[in-house]
Amino acid sequence: MQQRRLWVTYVLWAVGGPLGLHHLYLRRDSHALLWMLTFGGFGVGWLREFFRLPAYVKKTNGKHRPSGMPVPPVSPVRFLGQVCMGIYFGMVALICLSSLNYFYLLVLPLAVSMGIHLVSNVGEETSDLHKTLMASLVTSTVFYGRPLGTFPASLVASLTATQNRRYKGGETLEEPLGVRLYRLSLAWLAFSAPLSYCVVYNTTATISYVAESIAALLDWLWFFPSLRVLLESVLLLPYRAFCLVTGGGRLILEDWERVLERFVSIHNERREAAMQVLGVSHGATFEVISHNYRELVKMWHPDHNPHNKEEASSRFMEIQEAYETLVRLNKLQQH
Repeated sequence: MQQRRLWVTYVLWAVGGPLGLHHLYLRRDSHALLWMLTFGGFGVGWLREFFRLPAYVKKTNGKHRPSGMPVPPVSPVRFLGQVCMGIYFGMVALICLSSLNYFYLLVLPLAVSMGIHLVSNVGEETSDLHKTLMASLVTSTVFYGRPLGTFPASLVASLTATQNRRYKGGETLEEPLGVRLYRLSLAWLAFSAPLSYCVVYNTTATISYVAESIAALLDWLWFFPSLRVLLESVLLLPYRAFCLVTGGGRLILEDWERVLERFVSIHNERREAAMQVLGVSHGATFEVISHNYRELVKMWHPDHNPHNKEEASSRFMEIQEAYETLVRLNKLQQH
Protein backbone atom coordinates (compact mmCIF):
# COMPACT_ATOMS: atom_id res chain seq x y z
CA MET A 1 0.00 0.00 0.00
CA GLN A 2 1.41 3.37 -1.05
CA GLN A 3 2.71 5.56 1.76
CA ARG A 4 1.20 9.04 2.18
CA ARG A 5 3.50 12.04 2.52
CA LEU A 6 3.01 14.78 5.08
CA TRP A 7 3.97 17.67 2.80
CA VAL A 8 1.41 16.58 0.17
CA THR A 9 -1.21 16.40 2.90
CA TYR A 10 -0.45 19.96 4.01
CA VAL A 11 -0.61 21.24 0.43
CA LEU A 12 -4.01 19.61 -0.10
CA TRP A 13 -5.16 20.92 3.29
CA ALA A 14 -4.24 24.46 2.25
CA VAL A 15 -5.64 24.23 -1.28
CA GLY A 16 -8.83 22.26 -0.78
CA GLY A 17 -9.05 21.52 2.92
CA PRO A 18 -12.66 22.70 3.38
CA LEU A 19 -13.63 20.26 0.61
CA GLY A 20 -11.81 17.36 2.25
CA LEU A 21 -9.10 16.84 -0.39
CA HIS A 22 -6.45 15.94 2.20
CA HIS A 23 -8.77 13.37 3.79
CA LEU A 24 -9.46 11.91 0.37
CA TYR A 25 -5.71 11.61 -0.15
CA LEU A 26 -5.35 9.87 3.24
CA ARG A 27 -8.19 7.45 2.40
CA ARG A 28 -10.37 8.91 5.16
CA ASP A 29 -13.48 8.96 3.00
CA SER A 30 -15.99 9.47 5.83
CA HIS A 31 -14.02 12.46 7.03
CA ALA A 32 -13.82 13.79 3.47
CA LEU A 33 -17.60 13.49 3.05
CA LEU A 34 -18.15 15.19 6.39
CA TRP A 35 -16.00 18.12 5.26
CA MET A 36 -17.78 18.29 1.89
CA LEU A 37 -21.17 18.58 3.59
CA THR A 38 -20.06 21.13 6.18
CA PHE A 39 -17.33 22.97 4.27
CA GLY A 40 -14.61 21.89 6.61
CA GLY A 41 -16.64 21.63 9.78
CA PHE A 42 -17.88 25.19 9.16
CA GLY A 43 -14.24 26.30 9.00
CA VAL A 44 -13.46 25.47 12.62
CA GLY A 45 -12.60 21.82 12.05
CA TRP A 46 -10.42 22.65 9.06
CA LEU A 47 -8.31 25.12 11.07
CA ARG A 48 -8.06 22.71 14.00
CA GLU A 49 -6.60 20.03 11.74
CA PHE A 50 -3.44 22.03 11.06
CA PHE A 51 -1.92 20.49 14.19
CA ARG A 52 -3.44 17.03 13.68
CA LEU A 53 -2.27 16.24 10.17
CA PRO A 54 0.96 14.52 11.27
CA ALA A 55 -1.07 12.11 13.42
CA TYR A 56 -3.48 11.45 10.53
CA VAL A 57 -0.60 10.63 8.17
CA LYS A 58 1.04 8.40 10.78
CA LYS A 59 -2.19 6.46 11.33
CA THR A 60 -2.70 6.05 7.59
CA ASN A 61 0.83 4.75 7.04
CA GLY A 62 1.10 2.72 10.25
CA LYS A 63 -1.06 0.66 12.54
CA HIS A 64 -4.84 0.98 12.46
CA ARG A 65 -5.44 -0.04 16.05
CA PRO A 66 -3.48 0.86 19.19
CA SER A 67 -2.21 -2.22 20.99
CA GLY A 68 -4.00 -3.22 24.14
CA MET A 69 -7.05 -1.02 23.47
CA PRO A 70 -10.00 -3.12 22.24
CA VAL A 71 -12.41 -0.20 22.67
CA PRO A 72 -11.63 3.37 21.58
CA PRO A 73 -11.42 5.95 24.38
CA VAL A 74 -14.31 8.39 24.74
CA SER A 75 -13.68 11.58 22.80
CA PRO A 76 -15.61 14.69 23.89
CA VAL A 77 -14.83 16.33 20.53
CA ARG A 78 -16.27 13.38 18.60
CA PHE A 79 -19.34 13.31 20.86
CA LEU A 80 -19.93 17.03 20.35
CA GLY A 81 -19.51 16.56 16.61
CA GLN A 82 -22.07 13.74 16.65
CA VAL A 83 -24.64 15.91 18.43
CA CYS A 84 -24.01 18.86 16.11
CA MET A 85 -24.20 16.77 12.94
CA GLY A 86 -27.36 15.05 14.15
CA ILE A 87 -28.99 18.44 14.67
CA TYR A 88 -27.59 19.69 11.35
CA PHE A 89 -28.92 16.77 9.34
CA GLY A 90 -32.23 16.98 11.22
CA MET A 91 -32.64 20.70 10.48
CA VAL A 92 -31.85 20.16 6.79
CA ALA A 93 -34.51 17.43 6.71
CA LEU A 94 -37.00 19.75 8.44
CA ILE A 95 -36.36 22.45 5.87
CA CYS A 96 -36.46 20.24 2.77
CA LEU A 97 -38.51 17.11 3.52
CA SER A 98 -41.04 17.97 6.23
CA SER A 99 -43.93 17.65 3.74
CA LEU A 100 -43.31 13.91 3.30
CA ASN A 101 -45.61 11.38 4.90
CA TYR A 102 -44.41 9.88 8.19
CA PHE A 103 -41.70 12.54 8.35
CA TYR A 104 -41.41 12.62 12.16
CA LEU A 105 -41.64 8.84 12.44
CA LEU A 106 -39.15 7.82 9.76
CA VAL A 107 -37.46 10.60 7.78
CA LEU A 108 -36.32 12.81 10.68
CA PRO A 109 -34.84 10.03 12.86
CA LEU A 110 -33.13 8.54 9.79
CA ALA A 111 -31.56 11.91 8.93
CA VAL A 112 -30.40 12.46 12.52
CA SER A 113 -28.90 8.99 12.84
CA MET A 114 -27.10 9.26 9.49
CA GLY A 115 -25.48 12.53 10.55
CA ILE A 116 -24.36 10.97 13.84
CA HIS A 117 -23.08 7.81 12.18
CA LEU A 118 -21.07 9.84 9.68
CA VAL A 119 -19.11 11.38 12.57
CA SER A 120 -18.91 8.02 14.34
CA ASN A 121 -17.32 6.52 11.24
CA VAL A 122 -14.52 9.08 10.95
CA GLY A 123 -10.99 7.72 11.21
CA GLU A 124 -10.36 4.33 12.82
CA GLU A 125 -13.62 4.17 14.74
CA THR A 126 -17.21 3.27 13.97
CA SER A 127 -20.39 2.45 15.88
CA ASP A 128 -23.54 0.36 15.66
CA LEU A 129 -25.80 2.13 13.14
CA HIS A 130 -28.84 -0.02 14.01
CA LYS A 131 -28.74 0.91 17.69
CA THR A 132 -28.14 4.57 16.85
CA LEU A 133 -31.12 4.55 14.51
CA MET A 134 -33.31 2.80 17.07
CA ALA A 135 -32.45 5.39 19.73
CA SER A 136 -33.30 8.19 17.30
CA LEU A 137 -36.59 6.51 16.33
CA VAL A 138 -37.72 6.09 19.94
CA THR A 139 -36.79 9.65 20.94
CA SER A 140 -38.42 11.15 17.83
CA THR A 141 -41.62 9.28 18.67
CA VAL A 142 -41.66 10.80 22.16
CA PHE A 143 -41.25 14.29 20.70
CA TYR A 144 -43.49 13.61 17.70
CA GLY A 145 -44.40 16.69 15.66
CA ARG A 146 -42.04 19.05 17.49
CA PRO A 147 -39.18 20.54 15.45
CA LEU A 148 -37.19 21.07 18.67
CA GLY A 149 -37.30 17.30 19.15
CA THR A 150 -34.28 17.17 16.83
CA PHE A 151 -32.02 18.12 19.75
CA PRO A 152 -33.05 15.37 22.23
CA ALA A 153 -33.09 12.80 19.40
CA SER A 154 -29.55 13.79 18.43
CA LEU A 155 -28.38 13.79 22.04
CA VAL A 156 -29.80 10.34 22.87
CA ALA A 157 -28.62 8.82 19.60
CA SER A 158 -25.13 10.29 20.12
CA LEU A 159 -24.96 8.77 23.61
CA THR A 160 -25.99 5.43 22.11
CA ALA A 161 -23.37 5.69 19.37
CA THR A 162 -20.68 6.55 21.93
CA GLN A 163 -21.66 3.63 24.11
CA ASN A 164 -21.43 1.24 21.16
CA ARG A 165 -18.20 2.62 19.69
CA ARG A 166 -15.58 0.22 18.40
CA TYR A 167 -12.58 0.06 16.12
CA LYS A 168 -13.11 -0.79 12.48
CA GLY A 169 -12.08 -4.16 11.12
CA GLY A 170 -8.64 -5.05 9.85
CA GLU A 171 -6.98 -3.59 6.80
CA THR A 172 -8.79 -3.98 3.51
CA LEU A 173 -7.63 -3.68 -0.06
CA GLU A 174 -7.35 -0.11 -1.25
CA GLU A 175 -10.21 0.70 -3.62
CA PRO A 176 -9.59 2.60 -6.87
CA LEU A 177 -10.01 6.35 -6.60
CA GLY A 178 -12.80 6.33 -9.18
CA VAL A 179 -14.91 3.95 -7.09
CA ARG A 180 -14.41 6.05 -3.98
CA LEU A 181 -15.27 9.28 -5.80
CA TYR A 182 -18.39 7.66 -7.26
CA ARG A 183 -19.57 6.61 -3.80
CA LEU A 184 -18.84 10.02 -2.32
CA SER A 185 -20.62 11.82 -5.16
CA LEU A 186 -23.76 9.73 -4.63
CA ALA A 187 -23.75 10.53 -0.91
CA TRP A 188 -23.17 14.22 -1.62
CA LEU A 189 -26.04 14.31 -4.15
CA ALA A 190 -28.40 12.55 -1.73
CA PHE A 191 -27.73 15.33 0.79
CA SER A 192 -27.54 18.36 -1.50
CA ALA A 193 -30.31 17.65 -4.05
CA PRO A 194 -33.31 18.29 -1.74
CA LEU A 195 -31.47 21.20 -0.11
CA SER A 196 -30.73 22.79 -3.49
CA TYR A 197 -34.34 22.40 -4.59
CA CYS A 198 -35.55 24.04 -1.39
CA VAL A 199 -33.09 26.94 -1.74
CA VAL A 200 -34.08 27.55 -5.38
CA TYR A 201 -37.80 27.34 -4.58
CA ASN A 202 -37.56 29.72 -1.63
CA THR A 203 -35.33 32.08 -3.60
CA THR A 204 -37.88 32.19 -6.42
CA ALA A 205 -40.69 32.92 -3.98
CA THR A 206 -38.62 35.61 -2.26
CA ILE A 207 -37.72 37.29 -5.55
CA SER A 208 -41.38 37.23 -6.58
CA TYR A 209 -42.40 38.87 -3.30
CA VAL A 210 -39.66 41.50 -3.61
CA ALA A 211 -40.70 42.22 -7.19
CA GLU A 212 -44.32 42.76 -6.12
CA SER A 213 -43.17 44.99 -3.27
CA ILE A 214 -41.02 47.10 -5.60
CA ALA A 215 -43.85 47.37 -8.11
CA ALA A 216 -46.30 48.41 -5.39
CA LEU A 217 -43.89 51.01 -4.08
CA LEU A 218 -43.26 52.45 -7.53
CA ASP A 219 -46.99 52.56 -8.17
CA TRP A 220 -47.60 54.32 -4.86
CA LEU A 221 -45.05 56.95 -5.89
CA TRP A 222 -46.76 57.50 -9.22
CA PHE A 223 -47.84 61.03 -8.21
CA PHE A 224 -44.33 61.83 -6.94
CA PRO A 225 -42.27 61.72 -10.16
CA SER A 226 -39.05 62.90 -8.56
CA LEU A 227 -39.08 60.26 -5.83
CA ARG A 228 -40.06 57.58 -8.34
CA VAL A 229 -37.20 58.46 -10.66
CA LEU A 230 -34.79 58.52 -7.72
CA LEU A 231 -35.91 55.06 -6.56
CA GLU A 232 -35.64 53.63 -10.06
CA SER A 233 -32.12 55.03 -10.34
CA VAL A 234 -31.12 53.39 -7.06
CA LEU A 235 -32.57 50.06 -8.21
CA LEU A 236 -30.73 50.31 -11.51
CA LEU A 237 -27.41 51.35 -9.94
CA PRO A 238 -26.01 47.78 -9.45
CA TYR A 239 -26.81 46.92 -13.05
CA ARG A 240 -25.22 50.12 -14.32
CA ALA A 241 -22.07 49.24 -12.39
CA PHE A 242 -22.17 45.70 -13.78
CA CYS A 243 -22.46 47.04 -17.33
CA LEU A 244 -19.58 49.42 -16.71
CA VAL A 245 -17.30 46.63 -15.42
CA THR A 246 -18.23 43.96 -17.94
CA GLY A 247 -18.68 46.23 -20.93
CA GLY A 248 -22.22 44.95 -21.39
CA GLY A 249 -23.25 48.45 -22.33
CA ARG A 250 -26.74 49.61 -22.92
CA LEU A 251 -28.15 46.20 -23.86
CA ILE A 252 -28.04 44.74 -20.35
CA LEU A 253 -29.37 47.97 -18.88
CA GLU A 254 -32.27 48.03 -21.32
CA ASP A 255 -33.06 44.41 -20.48
CA TRP A 256 -33.24 45.24 -16.78
CA GLU A 257 -35.37 48.31 -17.47
CA ARG A 258 -37.79 46.17 -19.45
CA VAL A 259 -37.94 43.67 -16.58
CA LEU A 260 -38.62 46.48 -14.13
CA GLU A 261 -41.34 47.91 -16.36
CA ARG A 262 -42.83 44.44 -16.65
CA PHE A 263 -43.02 44.16 -12.86
CA VAL A 264 -44.90 47.44 -12.69
CA SER A 265 -47.14 46.41 -15.59
CA ILE A 266 -48.02 43.09 -13.96
CA HIS A 267 -48.82 44.85 -10.70
CA ASN A 268 -51.07 47.37 -12.47
CA GLU A 269 -52.81 44.66 -14.46
CA ARG A 270 -53.60 42.68 -11.32
CA ARG A 271 -54.92 45.75 -9.54
CA GLU A 272 -57.07 46.88 -12.47
CA ALA A 273 -58.52 43.38 -12.97
CA ALA A 274 -59.35 43.06 -9.27
CA MET A 275 -61.01 46.49 -9.19
CA GLN A 276 -63.05 45.61 -12.26
CA VAL A 277 -64.31 42.43 -10.60
CA LEU A 278 -65.35 44.37 -7.48
CA GLY A 279 -66.83 47.23 -9.53
CA VAL A 280 -64.79 50.05 -8.03
CA SER A 281 -62.92 52.92 -9.66
CA HIS A 282 -59.19 53.56 -9.58
CA GLY A 283 -59.36 56.17 -6.83
CA ALA A 284 -61.69 54.18 -4.55
CA THR A 285 -60.79 54.01 -0.87
CA PHE A 286 -60.27 50.70 0.83
CA GLU A 287 -63.53 51.19 2.76
CA VAL A 288 -65.44 51.40 -0.53
CA ILE A 289 -63.64 48.32 -1.81
CA SER A 290 -64.56 46.37 1.35
CA HIS A 291 -68.19 47.52 1.11
CA ASN A 292 -68.50 46.36 -2.52
CA TYR A 293 -66.82 43.10 -1.63
CA ARG A 294 -69.34 42.36 1.14
CA GLU A 295 -72.27 43.18 -1.12
CA LEU A 296 -70.99 41.00 -3.96
CA VAL A 297 -70.28 38.11 -1.60
CA LYS A 298 -73.88 38.21 -0.36
CA MET A 299 -75.17 38.38 -3.92
CA TRP A 300 -73.09 35.54 -5.34
CA HIS A 301 -72.87 33.20 -2.39
CA PRO A 302 -73.73 29.66 -3.61
CA ASP A 303 -76.28 29.22 -0.83
CA HIS A 304 -78.18 32.25 -2.13
CA ASN A 305 -78.22 30.88 -5.69
CA PRO A 306 -79.52 27.31 -5.41
CA HIS A 307 -80.62 27.23 -9.06
CA ASN A 308 -77.30 28.46 -10.45
CA LYS A 309 -74.70 27.09 -8.07
CA GLU A 310 -71.98 26.47 -10.66
CA GLU A 311 -71.85 30.06 -11.93
CA ALA A 312 -72.33 31.41 -8.40
CA SER A 313 -69.41 29.37 -7.09
CA SER A 314 -67.18 30.58 -9.92
CA ARG A 315 -68.11 34.21 -9.35
CA PHE A 316 -67.77 33.81 -5.58
CA MET A 317 -64.21 32.50 -5.93
CA GLU A 318 -63.36 35.27 -8.40
CA ILE A 319 -64.59 37.91 -5.96
CA GLN A 320 -62.62 36.35 -3.11
CA GLU A 321 -59.41 36.29 -5.16
CA ALA A 322 -59.88 39.89 -6.31
CA TYR A 323 -60.40 41.12 -2.76
CA GLU A 324 -57.39 39.17 -1.46
CA THR A 325 -55.27 40.68 -4.24
CA LEU A 326 -56.27 44.22 -3.31
CA VAL A 327 -55.73 43.52 0.39
CA ARG A 328 -52.22 42.23 -0.31
CA LEU A 329 -51.36 45.18 -2.52
CA ASN A 330 -52.76 47.58 0.06
CA LYS A 331 -50.49 46.06 2.72
CA LEU A 332 -47.48 46.38 0.43
CA GLN A 333 -48.27 50.04 -0.15
CA GLN A 334 -48.60 50.64 3.60
CA HIS A 335 -45.14 49.16 4.18
